[in-house]
Amino acid sequence: MASSKPKKHKSLSAGRPPTLRRPAASLSSKATRTLIRSHHQLQKASAAAVKAGDERKAAILEHQIEQQGGLQAYQRASIQGQSTERGGDSSKVLLNWLADVSFRAPAGERLRMLEVGALSRSNACSRSSVFDVTRIDLRSQGSGIVQQDFMQRPLPKSGTEMFDIVSLSLVLNYVPDAAARGEMLRRTCRFLSHVRTSETGSDGQALLPALFLVFPAPCVINSRYLTEDLLSRIMASLGYTLLKRKLSTKLVYYLWRASEEPAIRPTKFVKTEVNPGVKRNNFCVVLE
Repeated sequence: MASSKPKKHKSLSAGRPPTLRRPAASLSSKATRTLIRSHHQLQKASAAAVKAGDERKAAILEHQIEQQGGLQAYQRASIQGQSTERGGDSSKVLLNWLADVSFRAPAGERLRMLEVGALSRSNACSRSSVFDVTRIDLRSQGSGIVQQDFMQRPLPKSGTEMFDIVSLSLVLNYVPDAAARGEMLRRTCRFLSHVRTSETGSDGQALLPALFLVFPAPCVINSRYLTEDLLSRIMASLGYTLLKRKLSTKLVYYLWRASEEPAIRPTKFVKTEVNPGVKRNNFCVVLE
């Protein structure tokens, strides 16, 4: 009787469903920071070349931006940098600051937020039941267009078109022009509603309407032309009062309350060295 041949067992890899694939490798934290920093520098140089009328230099810089992946690569790095796994969702700070606020809104009514330069529709604020979020979406528009979209957005004509909170998280540092940053801050005042001025925290302090502002820490901690004291004076000239502040190793977070009556006399803030030092950066905000 002939012996039967033993069956060959298929390897595990042979039986693996073909739809399973190894997850795409993510950038390291260092690579993420490097890509974001390089993109900012190239964008700033490109904007300066355009402003100077140097089309050849602007074209070269735009080519360099595309060579490193363009806006799509920058968006991936930015979203990854703010991922939950890396603890980078800046909106969690805002949500924590408002956790003890006693809202007097009618049942089911949420705070209206304008999120400028939104990177994700699944951040902490978007997932919460606190906010009704209107987004100017970085992922679909690109930050340069986000700046233009916000600056060209029609001003609210009634309270129903206004917001309780405006969020500029890691947006101003991307705007390449110092004067444009100042104008962007000035314009936020026009979008804030003063209907909920009675909303207070546990300390009895009025919180709304408010501007949530986030910078990379070096923008205000290590700049020749901007300090926290100067930023406070710029914001005060626009009618803002600092309510909350948090400094981490990478970012600085602020919550500013807007007064119902902005400053009577607009103050000019020009580019002036206020914090000398060889290793400092040149970030600044100008109000004209």
